[in-house]
Amino acid sequence: MGWLADETGLERNAANHVPLTPLSNLTRAARIWPDRLAVVYGPHRKTYREYLERVTRLASALEKLGVRPGDVVATMIPNLPPQVEAHFGVPACGAVLNAINTRLDPDTVAYILDHGGAKVIMADPQFLPTVAEAIERMEGPAPVIIEVPDDHAGVHGHGHHQSYEDLLATGDPDFAWILPEDEWESIALNYTSGTTGRPKGVVYHHRGAHLNAMGQVLSWRMVLYPRYMTIVPLFHCNGWCHAWMIPLLGGTVVCLRDIAAKPMFDAIADEGVTHFGGAPIVLNMLVNAKETERRDFDQTVEVFTAGAPPAPATLRAIEPMGFNVTQVYGLTETYGPATECTWDDDVWGALTGDDRAAIKARQGVAMPAYEHITVMQAEDMAQVPMDGATQGEIMIRGNGVMKGYYKNAAATEEAFAGGYFHSGDIAIQHPDGYVQIQDRAKDIIISGGENISSVEVESVLMGHPDVLLCAVVAKPDEKWGEVPCAFVELKDGREGDADALIAYARERLAGFKTPKRVVFEELPKTSTGKIQKFELRQKARTL
Repeated sequence: MGWLADETGLERNAANHVPLTPLSNLTRAARIWPDRLAVVYGPHRKTYREYLERVTRLASALEKLGVRPGDVVATMIPNLPPQVEAHFGVPACGAVLNAINTRLDPDTVAYILDHGGAKVIMADPQFLPTVAEAIERMEGPAPVIIEVPDDHAGVHGHGHHQSYEDLLATGDPDFAWILPEDEWESIALNYTSGTTGRPKGVVYHHRGAHLNAMGQVLSWRMVLYPRYMTIVPLFHCNGWCHAWMIPLLGGTVVCLRDIAAKPMFDAIADEGVTHFGGAPIVLNMLVNAKETERRDFDQTVEVFTAGAPPAPATLRAIEPMGFNVTQVYGLTETYGPATECTWDDDVWGALTGDDRAAIKARQGVAMPAYEHITVMQAEDMAQVPMDGATQGEIMIRGNGVMKGYYKNAAATEEAFAGGYFHSGDIAIQHPDGYVQIQDRAKDIIISGGENISSVEVESVLMGHPDVLLCAVVAKPDEKWGEVPCAFVELKDGREGDADALIAYARERLAGFKTPKRVVFEELPKTSTGKIQKFELRQKARTL
């Protein structure tokens, strides 16, 4: 099907078919822009020529340590240059990068090291105690430890292990990269931040990493020489593939160790940052920053936000500050963003205030690496009516979907049932095809037989001037089965009034959707800024 009648002599060959890989993005950039600034972190300012040499030395040094194609190399490093370099250097020796969440406990890290079979782990001194304890708990062979000091931040090496810079010194700058022979070869192994049971190992292939990186250039409307600030942790879906993406345009990666308002504003003002990605909590940091933390800047900063639907109140507040926010949505299983709320100025250009923010809070339509993203009923894979009301599950098909779960064929088969990846996210679909999340399946509150979207209630509460963050979960109730319970983190200097907040919500929501209990406290969060609702659900059961 689709072949010419006679294709003799039209076979694939080395001249017309090369496996897709994001690794070629860096070698190309070093040829075109050898002297352009590639990676910045305080005094660390490397050109593409220097960046390529460091990556090549890393690949060579790992091979000298005994790392072979298909082996796993782990990292526990903040958003620093060595973590950026590992995204190219580890696969350049044929290995698979396993960037581990730096906030995990030793027991989970031990499981990941055992399950993934890491041969080497490169770790920041801050996390070496966790790594050491994890290795003690491992059942299999321990990985070689490479210490990655951060002298700029005062996080100095302990001297008990070979340092990262000493490792690079052993590498050959002329080492020939081991590129994939098949674009289906694995490039990265990421573990989900599941709240029940052991995390699952999500495997990425070179093809998907390349196409996701390439597609986001289009989605983000990027032109040459962007200056990208690393807010999304590089261990989280490989930083949404952004380390692989930036060399496509000769851009600069601006690294930040600590995610706080002042260093973000400083980077935007001093380094000319044009792009960053982050969860809505990051937007709240900027909106609620003290005057002493803020800096003036001339450029418009393009922001991808994901992790939870941003409250319209947050979007309404941040855009006048010089930020243009695009809502994206995805999962570890989709290399990060899979949908984007593409703005149609012809249709929505006249909208302002809440009306504009409400559109921007949608998760949107498929990004370029995806064939089809829609909302279906999981039971029979039937498309739900695109009426902006009927709920179903977001289903995803395309080159940006993982290979599967490592050593877990049953979970992989279940996730891909019916020829689509099952996201587990409950959504509606508007007549224009735009998807809008209502909730995670486990976060829907069922009260007296009625479904309540925690996202809808949270969006209302976030509009209150005293509220910094909030999360709404189900609280068991003898009469209704479940009722909404709101956990609220207040802005500095504000005092909580539960009755007033409930009255505020009742003016804007149906009675059964109004929180029946409000608790004021700091909310538990993951390293990517997601609120850990499973902890709050457990707490709500005891109230």
